[in-house]
Amino acid sequence: MIDPKLLRTDPDSLRQAQLARGESPELIDALIEADEDRRAAIANFESLRAEQKELGRAVAKATADDRPALLAKAKTMAEEVKTAEAGTGVAESRFTELMATLPNPVDPGAPRGGEDDGVIIETVGQPRDFAAEGVTVRDHLELGELLDAIDMDRGAKISGSRFYVLKGEGALLEFALTQYAVAKALEWGLTPMIVPALVRPAAMEGTGFLGQAADDVYYLPADDQYLVGTSEVALAAYHMNEVIEADQLPLRYMGYSPCFRREAGSYGRDTKGIFRVHWFDKVEMFVYCRPEDAVAEHQRLLGYEKEFIASLGIPFHVLDVATGDLGQSAVRKFDCEGWIPSQGRYREITSTSNCTSFQARRLNIRGRFEDGVAPLATLNGTLCAMTRMIIMILENNQQSDGSVVIPEALRPYMAGRELLRPKS
Repeated sequence: MIDPKLLRTDPDSLRQAQLARGESPELIDALIEADEDRRAAIANFESLRAEQKELGRAVAKATADDRPALLAKAKTMAEEVKTAEAGTGVAESRFTELMATLPNPVDPGAPRGGEDDGVIIETVGQPRDFAAEGVTVRDHLELGELLDAIDMDRGAKISGSRFYVLKGEGALLEFALTQYAVAKALEWGLTPMIVPALVRPAAMEGTGFLGQAADDVYYLPADDQYLVGTSEVALAAYHMNEVIEADQLPLRYMGYSPCFRREAGSYGRDTKGIFRVHWFDKVEMFVYCRPEDAVAEHQRLLGYEKEFIASLGIPFHVLDVATGDLGQSAVRKFDCEGWIPSQGRYREITSTSNCTSFQARRLNIRGRFEDGVAPLATLNGTLCAMTRMIIMILENNQQSDGSVVIPEALRPYMAGRELLRPKS
């Protein structure tokens, strides 16, 4: 949710932000009208309520002759106040409903355009020349089957399409990635947390995932709960309806949880293997900070992601995501896209977003500062989405015989193994 004052002081900037996202600016006009109606309804109610109180005092002081007329007037006034109060509720609801659909205004520095218009701002590492090495590239699924590490058939038998089983050294690889991610998070001073994967509607709505992403969310109607697509939701709701003292900021967390996504709209895309699945485990970073510190914290999170990926020897580039592909909560987002040899292209493996005070306003998370209480800023960043990182490790470290070299950073968590070997 944005600061409502922007509607009155700078509506043109909001219209431009809507256009940058590829959305209609007419929403701003509807919001301005709803805000005016809301404030008029509140003013009318308060005026009638004040008049009612004044009338009540007059009744108390009235003579026996005057009291019947005043009581009749008080009765009529009570009905008017009741009607005005109901009107205020309707106007408030209309305004709140419209505000819930308004995305966070985009950062002026974010590139304009849609999904294909992001700007590459940095490239790290060089993809291997497999042809020069005489290595025929296998995709991660073929490698996973050779290593007996990925079982798609039994995953589908258990749960349906886009499910999988990590087995043996495939499971060990995820455990190693998790332990390494925790070790790095502790090194950076993040507080590790294991958070629920089931959340209440207020948490999902507050983080903005029931807007544009609503079709991708699993809902359990019998329990009125949602399965999270990222632990960002639980980490954001952790301080819901709280006031945090300024001297505690910034709060930097690292959360681990399973993630569930319906992958709505992805029919026919990435159906093979574990790149786009309905369930995966993920380590997520989350920050609460002063609004003026949000840009610096965003760069900090991006730096952590880059360090983690580079330490695993994965070639990647950093993409400044275009405004039309930001999602409802983010004003700016950077994706790290890793190189997939079998596809000959870079694909997203991490993402970090600056959500300014948008989520904090919706979740009522504030800081107590010298000049009063005000909403905080929130930021999030993927440290390790397990399935995609496993793809990167398998494909970029494969050898001609189907074995896979384990990155040095993970070897302490793989019982000293240096190589994953095909099963006979």
